[in-house]
Amino acid sequence: MVWSALMVVAGLVLLVLAGNAIVDGGSNIARYMKVSDMLVGLTIVALGTSAPELVVNIVSSVDGHSELAMGNVLGSNNFNLFVVLGVSGIVAPLIVVRKMVLRDIPMSLLFTILLLLSGNDYFMNGGSETFIGRIDAVIFLCCLGFYMFILFGDAKKEQNGGEVSAPEMSMAKAIISLIGGLVGLIVGGKLVEQGSVDIATVLGVSEKVIGLTVVAAGTSLPELVTSIVACHKGNVGMAVGNIIGSNIMNILLILGVGCLISPMPFDAGFNTEIYVLLAGTVALFIFVSPRFFSPYKLDRVEASILLASFIGYTVWLIMG
Repeated sequence: MVWSALMVVAGLVLLVLAGNAIVDGGSNIARYMKVSDMLVGLTIVALGTSAPELVVNIVSSVDGHSELAMGNVLGSNNFNLFVVLGVSGIVAPLIVVRKMVLRDIPMSLLFTILLLLSGNDYFMNGGSETFIGRIDAVIFLCCLGFYMFILFGDAKKEQNGGEVSAPEMSMAKAIISLIGGLVGLIVGGKLVEQGSVDIATVLGVSEKVIGLTVVAAGTSLPELVTSIVACHKGNVGMAVGNIIGSNIMNILLILGVGCLISPMPFDAGFNTEIYVLLAGTVALFIFVSPRFFSPYKLDRVEASILLASFIGYTVWLIMG
């Protein structure tokens, strides 16, 4: 038990360090390409901070721990939305650009609905079996390709004009940081997955709960650290882009790749977590919409509501 706990802690520390290395390297590479910080947050940083979830889910899918994999994605998305945005918004009110309100947040909502329909097999099998299969995975990856195509169009426009942040390291150092981070993620992901399964077995706790809590919070630490640092530096565009982008990547890329490797049985109990995620995304849209509350801004009161909601949800989950 002690050894398993140490494995999880060591794995999570390694994931955070590796995630930061990927963010630092990837962000600077993107800046050499002359794209904005918000777009960096939606793409490179989102991919980098979602890499821990990707590695944990690939390892879990290959080893047949589907509940851990699904719990990790849903738990991470809820943690990102309620805790990371909540804490970041308390640190500093978050300004959300118009394009993100009208495009990226609704897309995040749309892709969450797609996950709900796919998991409950509204598209396949007439609902006779509930699993996310390879056809669903292909749909996810195609949606990701479409979304990245849109972002790539934004990048091309920004390269033709617009102000971007200057790189903070050389290109060679950025590439080394990116590759080193990827290696660290592979090792850290395996440690977290194995240790979590062992703890769940000893305590008699389901992999679903472990995935929704311990693993989800651990693999979301890069998003939390990145967003708080970005807020402290006054770069709220990257902070918000990081979270929305990560949530989209978690569904389309991580579940897409994981389910393409091994179709994933879907426990109907996960619907509750999806409903919570849908409610949180709608709440975020209302909070930052120009028709409600503070236009294009998540202030401290609204951020506190998100954080308090997650605390109540977590207490309910553990009590249940």
